[in-house]
Order: sequence, then structure tokens, then C-alpha cells
Amino acid sequence: MEKLIYIVWDDPDTDRDVLRAHLLGEIAPRLLALDPVRLSINIDDEDADIPSPIWGPEDEEPFVAQVSIWLETLDDRHPYENVLAGAGSRYAGWLVTESLCADYGSNEHSAGRDWPDGKRSPGVLTVACLERPDRIPYDIWVEHWHTKMSPVSGELQPRARYVRNAVVRAVTPDAPDYAAIVEEAWPSKEHVTDPMLFYNAGGSQARLEENMMRMIEVVTAFLDLDRVRNVTMSEYLLKS
Repeated sequence: MEKLIYIVWDDPDTDRDVLRAHLLGEIAPRLLALDPVRLSINIDDEDADIPSPIWGPEDEEPFVAQVSIWLETLDDRHPYENVLAGAGSRYAGWLVTESLCADYGSNEHSAGRDWPDGKRSPGVLTVACLERPDRIPYDIWVEHWHTKMSPVSGELQPRARYVRNAVVRAVTPDAPDYAAIVEEAWPSKEHVTDPMLFYNAGGSQARLEENMMRMIEVVTAFLDLDRVRNVTMSEYLLKS
């Protein structure tokens, strides 16, 4: 089985309620009719209308959706891409390897999943598209991501779910040269917008400053922050 991730862009003036209705009411049923092994869509809709913790290049429009499709083989992807051509103004896709580092119910930040396929997941998601800086060899970059960044962020942040997607290769022409796409679920909007909650500071200003410095150090050791694209989204697990 192989996992494909597609990022969708659209007109920034598109109403978010209209976008959600289009993706869930028109695009999702057509994708499900093709019988994927699994399917999820994350959407920058009104229920996730909070500022992102970080955003990269100022001359780029944020993406508006992420579609994850699991297939027996990526050779079967073309009918799905024909559907995604109508999802927004443009899209790009990658073959990825998925690491489910934390799932709902695996830590104290959320209970286990008890909602059905198709219903919005609780809380809010952040989806980050990561570039590997040219100065860092790939093997060193991955080792830092897996053995330093992931454990530290798991310790210092209240993630309910954490999915690492390492990019194997692009599957569409002109796809951005991303090295990874990361999905992180948070218990509530406040856990993203309130630094005390976002950094597990427990109301302590000293702990907040210490945790922020640790996070900045571990992140900037393998990423250029001005090249990180990060969007807050609602998660819809459509076929699990």
C-alpha cells in the first residue's frame, strides 16, 4: 500500500464555507466512489480560522487543503488526480512514507477516537510543508528530524496526533521541492494560539521562555523558518 498527499491551492478570496462544501460535498464523494484504501481531507475552513504559528515566504498564497489517499499502488492514482483537478485552482502531489508517531488516545492530550468517518475531528490541525536546506545532507536532516525534533516537540507541545510524512518523490509536474509534510492535531484552538498551552508552560513565564528557546534551537537546526509553510485546518477522516 502507498500513501499519496496532494496539496490544493485556490483563490484566496474564496469563501471558506463554499470551499468546505465543495470539497466535502462534491470532491470527496467522487474520490470515495473510486474506492481508495483510505482517504482524508484537511481543509482551511471557518472552524480552523486562527492564525498559523508560522508561515513562510510572504509572496506565496497559503494552500487551502491537503488530501491524503492510500492506494494499493500509485499506478492507480490518475482517476483521483482527474477529480482533484476540480478541487481548486491548482494542486500538486507526492508519494510519501508515513510515520504515525502519536494517535488520538496515545497520550494525555486527547481521548481515543470515538467519532465516525466523515465527521470533523475535534480540535484543530496544523499542516506544515517542509523544505530541506541545501546546507544539510539528507541523512543528517532526517536523523535530526526523527531523533531530536520529534522527541523534543513531543515533550514540549500538547499534540493529540502527530503524523510525519517523508516525501519520496513528486508525482505531479512542477510540484514544490518539499522534503516532508507534517500533520499535527491539537486539542483546541487555544492550544495553538495561547503560548502557555502551545509550549506546555503550565502558567510559568520562566518555563515558557525555556521551552520556547529549546523549540527554536531544535527547529532552526534543520529548517529555515522563513521557508516553512504551515496552515491551520479542520481534519476530516473520510475512510479509515
